[in-house]
Amino acid sequence: MKILLATTNKGKINEIKELLADLDLEILTLIDDFPSLKLPEEGVLSFRFNALGKAGFAAINTGIMAVADDSGLEVEALVGQPGIRSARYARVGATDDENNTKLLKVLKDIPEGQRRARFRCVIGTAQPSGRDERGFEGTLYGTITTAPRGEGGFGYDPIFEIPETGKTLAEMTAQEKNEISHRGEALLELKEYLKELLNEA
Repeated sequence: MKILLATTNKGKINEIKELLADLDLEILTLIDDFPSLKLPEEGVLSFRFNALGKAGFAAINTGIMAVADDSGLEVEALVGQPGIRSARYARVGATDDENNTKLLKVLKDIPEGQRRARFRCVIGTAQPSGRDERGFEGTLYGTITTAPRGEGGFGYDPIFEIPETGKTLAEMTAQEKNEISHRGEALLELKEYLKELLNEA
């Protein structure tokens, strides 16, 4: 069975491929297989709306079942910001370092006990028919550090610490991160759905 990962984020592609590696799937990507297909701009309604919108657009335009996600960081002290603007928090087209630097600057006067945050991820799937859209959600709670730590991961991983471990996501191995991450949680639900489809095929 073919599925298309409707994202150009290489970090997300690697995480998804790793978790689905044991399924009998042919995993296609926009980067390698449909480089000319440009996804629509993300809206401002919700992670779920954006994920399903991207998956539906990709599925209809390629004729292949598509998987897309929208995820972001919600900081309690900032009333949920940067939220759905996480990827473009510093500016449109911002690098991970620029977004991290801006967030640390905004939070510089917030004391350690008040830097709680959560990652949220919604993974959406869509069929080429435009029917049977599904959404799978995961959440990961942690705190924002005062400086980046670690060389792994991507996005806000270097400044997002899991208090129980004392590590940022960027200090964890890929396996450690996938076992607890918001995307890993949503992907496990997606995986069960894909298993059902494979069994029916």
